[in-house]
Formats: sequence, structure tokens, C-alpha cells
Amino acid sequence: MSEGHTSDSAPDAMNRKTHSSPGALQPQMCEPRCPVGESHCAIIDELMELRQLVVTDPLTGLFNVRHFTAALEQELERTQRTGIATALMMIDLDFFKRVNDDWGHEAGNRVLRGTANCIRDNTRKLDVQCRYGGEEFAVILPTTERRLAIQVAERVRAAIAEAVFYADDEQQQAIPVTASIGLAWHGNGQWHTRQSLVEEADAQLYRAKESGRNRVCYAQAGSQVAVSQGEKDLLHDLFAPADDEAQNADADDDSSWDFDGSGH
Repeated sequence: MSEGHTSDSAPDAMNRKTHSSPGALQPQMCEPRCPVGESHCAIIDELMELRQLVVTDPLTGLFNVRHFTAALEQELERTQRTGIATALMMIDLDFFKRVNDDWGHEAGNRVLRGTANCIRDNTRKLDVQCRYGGEEFAVILPTTERRLAIQVAERVRAAIAEAVFYADDEQQQAIPVTASIGLAWHGNGQWHTRQSLVEEADAQLYRAKESGRNRVCYAQAGSQVAVSQGEKDLLHDLFAPADDEAQNADADDDSSWDFDGSGH
């Protein structure tokens, strides 16, 4: 669920330049060698193609859920070692069912391909862009702190909303598309498992939907896992002065940013 924004090539979306090639980030895999030392081996070529197909969504050319799962585990482990945050962006097209109902499934496929182009063009090569399922996409942002991740998410959202998606090759009927985006982080005091990070990003995505769609939502800076009222009272009694100072410092640091978690 999310709002649309920019697209690029072909009839899927117009009026935008392409800045990156399809399938931007390729999975890292060891290339096999011919057992008899030949410089070219048809069997190995087929094997490499099959390897790529296993981790690629055939419609959009983005990575699929299988690769997403492995890549996210890898990035979470990297954050544990380095302390540098990993961000996760969940993107869902708004009212996508209406696209299929009003213009047909082929038009819906055009929108999905155009959305994939928008995501590629507005994220980095080191980011892991995936089709998560249906009209939902996921982007892993390695070594990405809070402010940068918010900027990237807003750029993707705006790109989808501004893109022109056409229902057919005649390009006579434009389809309005927007997307809602949920952001979550692993690191910076917010530690997750793979499952809990996805759940947090999904929760923020649904909050974006409930808040009116076509927006980016994320947890407020410094928010933590909920605790009971008794635990809150005890923690307040023990650490209230330090907490007040930390909150004031955080407010000063974020004075020029919108950190109400709504992205607007």
C-alpha cells in the first residue's frame, strides 16, 4: 500500500529520465568454472541464468522475497558488528485494486513495472530493492541513518506520485498512482530480529494508510518497545532527570526536521 511516484522508461511512465539500469543490485554469488578449463561453457551460462532467476521477480526485475530474506539477515548481522544502522522501507501502492478493476490486469502490470523503475531510480545501487508480493515492495537500506532514510523514502514516495502511468501503448489514458511507505530501523537503540523489523515497518505502513495514504510514516526518534505502566513509573523515578535532558537534546537536534512520524 503506498502512493505512487516517478517512473521512467517505456510506455509505463513518461517524462522522466532513467538514472540506473534494471536489476541494479545483483546478488553476490561465486561464478562456477568450467571443469575442463574451457573459456566458454554453455552449461555454466545456463546455471548462472538459473541462479539469477531464483532470486528475481519476473515481472519487475527486482529481487524477490527469497533474496530479501537472506539479504536482510546479512545486513542485520552487519549492523550488529559495526553499529551502523540498517533501515527497512515497506512500500504499498494505494487503491491498487481499483487499477486492475478499472483498467485491467495488464495495466496493473504496467503500473507495477513503472513503480519498480521509480524505486530503482531513487535509491542507491547498494540498496536492495525487492518486490515483496502483489503491490507491495521492500527496500533494504544498508548503513543508513534515520535522516537519510527519511529523505530516501520521501523521494521514492514523491517519484511514484509524480510519475505518469499509462493504461496502454496509445498513452491516451493516464492512471493516477500513489504509495504509502513505512520505515523502521535496526540500530541506534532500536534493535530487531528480521521478523520484528519487518513487522515494525509494516505497522508504520498501515499507519500511513490510516493517516490518509500517500505519505511516509515512522516511529518517533527514541521510541522504544512498550512497557507496563508500573515499569514506566519505576523507570521515571530512577532516571527522570537524565531522560529529561536527553529529550531536550533530542528536540534541539531535530528542530529543523519533521519528526512527528507522519512525514508531513
